[in-house]
Amino acid sequence: MDLKSYVRDFPDFPKPGIIFKDISPILRSAEAMAYVEEEIYNHFKDKEIDLIAGAELRGLMFAGALAERFEKGLIMVRKKGKLPGPTRQVAYDIEYGSAVMEIQHDAILPGQRVLLVDDLLATGGTALASSQLVEEAGGIVVGHAFVIELDFLNGREKLSKYDVQSLVRYNNE
Repeated sequence: MDLKSYVRDFPDFPKPGIIFKDISPILRSAEAMAYVEEEIYNHFKDKEIDLIAGAELRGLMFAGALAERFEKGLIMVRKKGKLPGPTRQVAYDIEYGSAVMEIQHDAILPGQRVLLVDDLLATGGTALASSQLVEEAGGIVVGHAFVIELDFLNGREKLSKYDVQSLVRYNNE
């Protein structure tokens, strides 16, 4: 499947100079969603996984489908202030600013193996922060799965010690 044909570009969103890669057409297509789920499942199916973690809203949509497919629990990695109760936090830089990500303090038990899922790998800040949250909780990062990767922002370099899968890669667009 040509998954790239399901990705739309929106220039100057959310800030001037940014070309936003919109995955809404993937979400609207049962066929495209099934393809994403199948490709990620096939890549990680032989790994021991206890939990699937989804980053923010778009990553959570894919993570939810994968948690069902893997028959594993789902945890949320969210921006500061979106989760109730005690949380673990990591501050980091993103491609157009800075952010703080959180997980609930009791989301991961020591030794649990976690697959991290997000829609997009850009500079790697969110993915690295998510990894740090898992590891600070005593969990083990099994790998990272992305629908889209922006190669020219070199985010994969920050994740060099992890198994990283992305389904659509852009070199300089």
